[in-house]
Amino acid sequence: MRFFIPQDTTALACGAEAVARALQAAGVEPVRNGSRGMFWLEPLLEVETEQGRIAFGPVSSKDIPSILDALETEASSHDLYLGPVDQIAYLASQQRLTYARAGLGDPVCLNNYQALNGFNGLKKALTLTGQQIVDQVKDSGLRGRGGAAFPAGIKWQTVLNCNSEQKYIVCNADEGDSGTFADRLVMEADPYQLIEGMIIAGLAVGATQGYIYLRSEYPVAHKLLNIAIERAVEANFLGENIQGSGKTFHLEVRLGAGAYICGEETSLLESLEGKRGMVRAKPPLPAIEGLFGKPTVVNNVLTLAAISSILEQGAETYQNFGMGRSRGTLAIQLAGNIKCGGLIELAFGVTLREVVEDYGQGTYSGRPIRAIQVGGPLGAFLPESQWDTPMDYEAFAAIKAMIGHGGIVVFDDTADMAAQARFAMEFCVVESCGKCTPCRIGSVRGVEVIDRIVANEDRDNNLILLHDLCDTMEMGSLCAMGGMTPFPVRSALAHFPQDFTGQGLGDN
Repeated sequence: MRFFIPQDTTALACGAEAVARALQAAGVEPVRNGSRGMFWLEPLLEVETEQGRIAFGPVSSKDIPSILDALETEASSHDLYLGPVDQIAYLASQQRLTYARAGLGDPVCLNNYQALNGFNGLKKALTLTGQQIVDQVKDSGLRGRGGAAFPAGIKWQTVLNCNSEQKYIVCNADEGDSGTFADRLVMEADPYQLIEGMIIAGLAVGATQGYIYLRSEYPVAHKLLNIAIERAVEANFLGENIQGSGKTFHLEVRLGAGAYICGEETSLLESLEGKRGMVRAKPPLPAIEGLFGKPTVVNNVLTLAAISSILEQGAETYQNFGMGRSRGTLAIQLAGNIKCGGLIELAFGVTLREVVEDYGQGTYSGRPIRAIQVGGPLGAFLPESQWDTPMDYEAFAAIKAMIGHGGIVVFDDTADMAAQARFAMEFCVVESCGKCTPCRIGSVRGVEVIDRIVANEDRDNNLILLHDLCDTMEMGSLCAMGGMTPFPVRSALAHFPQDFTGQGLGDN
């Protein structure tokens, strides 16, 4: 029997290290895998038996002796027995492409990655021209998973068409939105997939250097990425003359400095160049003048991680998932006041209600859900009347909301939505880079105006002022930081107006 206990950040926070030590003390050396994304079951102990892989969870160190005893007799007799891992309902009903390997083995074991079809996409890419690779990405319908949802193939085509001796691939791994952890899970559970996607991107557009811009709050991902890169170089999947092809691609990890604004691509590039993270005016686009003034592909972790599947299985296979212009799968992250928090990978088109009720199983508190925020701190607050909206970029845009990075934060009926609207403005105050006036000053005024409305000071005129302020920020800001801060504010005003009366939850 082989035992598996995750080493990713969430599992460690839940006590996985103590479980691993307890196993070692009992004479068992566990494989430190990545999480499956079922965070309410962490630490999740998996055991490979003759009948298949079974699970126990959530496990603590004190449970190890009794689990080992049960494995000697009847595993299903243990209170924490969950059955075969792949039959756990939460996991079994997903459509996993990007996370197909997550949790199956040691994430930095190159042999494990290759045994699970790793680097097959790269091997195919090495037989194609740059244009043929870009065409595959365009045909797949892949759109950026960082929030803007811009077609990845068009961005790559722009960089390919640029004449330059030096081009760059930059991975935006500065995952700062509230309720998001999909990027982290890729890097901690399957880092070679990201690396493979970046190499393929380099082959596609003619770039020989890549950078992963990683948020400094992810030390486990940082460690695993560096180990994986080192081993990929040793195995000649990175560096000079990749697999004897004559192609070159180098890759480095660079740590961010804790600024939310560096999730915006031009601010990220400024930081990567060693400057303060300030938003650049566009044009020129980074695809034409990006890092150090050179043509640059800037993509999110999930976008680049999807590339290996597209190359390996073909664009048509990827296209078969999803709906409308939203193709492939979406990494949905359930957080906030939720009973079964974690990561779900499903084709676009599942409704928000299905995700929260069927997978999340309602609130952790057991109280009714009042509002759901999708897309991070700049996403709209959605009332129950909008929960049947399919998770599709255009469908969400039609209700003045966004999918963004796929993060979902749930609030129960004790939440004060005026306080949440105020927090959106306050968040912008703290995180604005300060370059443009609508964002820098507008957010400060926004906090003040909301305070006056809740205090019932000249209420009608201040409501008009708040809407005017939101218009100015939305239309006049340089980037989405100021431009989208009005989304949560407007939605809270529209759907939960009673919270702005100064009487708060008493009116619910």
